[in-house]
Amino acid sequence: MKMVTVYHYDAFSTIPNKGNPAGVVVEGDSYSDDEMQAIAKQVGFNETAFALKSERADLRIRYFTPGHEVNLCGHATMATIYALKTKGLLENKRVFTIETKAGILPIAITEQKSGEIYMTMQHAAPQFVAFNGSKAELAQSIGLPEEAIHPDLPIVYGSTGLWTLLIPIKSLEFFKAMAPQTATFPTILKEMPKASLHPFCLEAFDKNADMHARHFSSPYSGTIEDITTGTASGVMGAYHATYIEQQEQSEKTLIVEQGQELEKDGRVHVHVKNNNGKLTISITGTAVYVKELDISLK
Repeated sequence: MKMVTVYHYDAFSTIPNKGNPAGVVVEGDSYSDDEMQAIAKQVGFNETAFALKSERADLRIRYFTPGHEVNLCGHATMATIYALKTKGLLENKRVFTIETKAGILPIAITEQKSGEIYMTMQHAAPQFVAFNGSKAELAQSIGLPEEAIHPDLPIVYGSTGLWTLLIPIKSLEFFKAMAPQTATFPTILKEMPKASLHPFCLEAFDKNADMHARHFSSPYSGTIEDITTGTASGVMGAYHATYIEQQEQSEKTLIVEQGQELEKDGRVHVHVKNNNGKLTISITGTAVYVKELDISLK
């Protein structure tokens, strides 16, 4: 019997049990691929992250859902960097790089006078692919009528490291009623059957927030909903610059809120830099320690 210590952190919040939970294993080099997958399955969070040594960057992070490995996860990155920083495992580095399956990504750490730690994570270059499926079936798959989908904004697959389907919703009032029919997603998402669904709108509960969203997992991941999503929030920023506010701005920061329907309260700051039409996306967030989990491997 092999015992594993997994640290539970909540990302995008300073209050335990209000952000998005992630498992963090700080000694990831000690485990095989199969063991990492088994650990993630036992933990049961949307993602569990493993910190490893890297020959290409300062640090390598791998991310596992209960069902499979994914290329990138924003909230688990925040949790991992926060864990390593507060445990004194980053050698006081403020700027460094992480190796992920989505590429080598820059990370910057800032500490507030109050003691709060914030991480800024650059994403992979934005990509978009058109959704050509049925709007009615798509709306039904999240428990809504077709008229809930915004008539003037496109439904597209978007990625800044991980593919999700961005679904613009008319107004905030529709979000509480959403009920994902997860098993139906692959038949509707014909272009990308393994993508997640990310409905969002341009209204928010918080007057300081710019956008509101929910995030429904791919059925292959073994989970139903992500509380506050870093990578999907990043691609929302790219979507905003590409399809909503198309006039060129050198730099803009959007605040995305998420989790309120689940009695959580997460915030992601999304930074969009536009250099002659070339978008650079990064997100800023924090995390908070919750507890240790003891996992046993046979």
